[in-house]
Amino acid sequence: MAQIATDSKATIRGKKKRRFRKYLPLTLMVLPGLLYLLINNYIPMIGLLIAFKEINFAKGILASDWVGFKNFEYLFTTSDAYVITRNTILYNALWIVLGTSLAIMLAILLNEVRQKIFARFYQSIIVLPHLISIIIVAYLGYALLSLDTGLINKSILPALGLNEVNFYFEPKYWPYILTAVHLWKGIGFSVVVYFASIIGIDEEYYEAARLDGASKWQQIRSITIPLIAPVIIMLTLLSIGRIFYSDFGLFYQVPMNSGALYETTNVIDTYVYRGLLGLGDISMSAAAGFYQSIVGFALVLTANLIVRKLSKDNALF
Repeated sequence: MAQIATDSKATIRGKKKRRFRKYLPLTLMVLPGLLYLLINNYIPMIGLLIAFKEINFAKGILASDWVGFKNFEYLFTTSDAYVITRNTILYNALWIVLGTSLAIMLAILLNEVRQKIFARFYQSIIVLPHLISIIIVAYLGYALLSLDTGLINKSILPALGLNEVNFYFEPKYWPYILTAVHLWKGIGFSVVVYFASIIGIDEEYYEAARLDGASKWQQIRSITIPLIAPVIIMLTLLSIGRIFYSDFGLFYQVPMNSGALYETTNVIDTYVYRGLLGLGDISMSAAAGFYQSIVGFALVLTANLIVRKLSKDNALF
């Protein structure tokens, strides 16, 4: 019996060694990515301590005094708290709905382009804005909206018999301007993801639907949308998780940091940045980031729970 047990242990050790040698190359390939994730995403989480301390650089982060939730009051007790929260939530909620709908529509239209050269051309045109720096986008916007030299004020409005508009001092126009710029610049990535999902659908489904006399709209509604639903839900949940975050460059650079536009362009990220510049208090900035992360995490869990109740197979976890 002892010999059998010894042989069994030797066999197990041999299997472990063979398994280790088999997966060693894959482990080495993954290692740089894991190290990057650890260094860039997890070790910096120690900095969450800053949100609960009054940082004194002479003492260092760990030795600085604890102040509890005092730093979080900065976001909730100021007169601008309602405005920045309203703007952050409403802009992102609107963009999730519009962005998802428009991205799916464009992906479906791309799938209808049968000539590869045109399909690649349209894909490039859609994705290109996503690759442009927000600084360049801001100056392109200025070239259109400037009162003195802007294309709209100097060419388009006079041709229509309308008066010039000083866009950088008129807050009422900026919800539309920011929405247009965001969709133009950011929708390309989602379109590519949805398009990749659509072209992965087996053509036999559509062939069977056509034989049954289904129209194009019926094919989209009964085949395309249901089969890409997991991807739609995944991207939507990720967007919901960032609903308390904003595209800082979009809200800060594109309006050219005009104080007259704060009513419609001031969000949590820009408010904290301006406060950090004025007060130099990194603890309050860290508190804002921590608050945004916690709320985003809670929203993802809540949205995923709702999806899980409606369709367990489509939930992320």
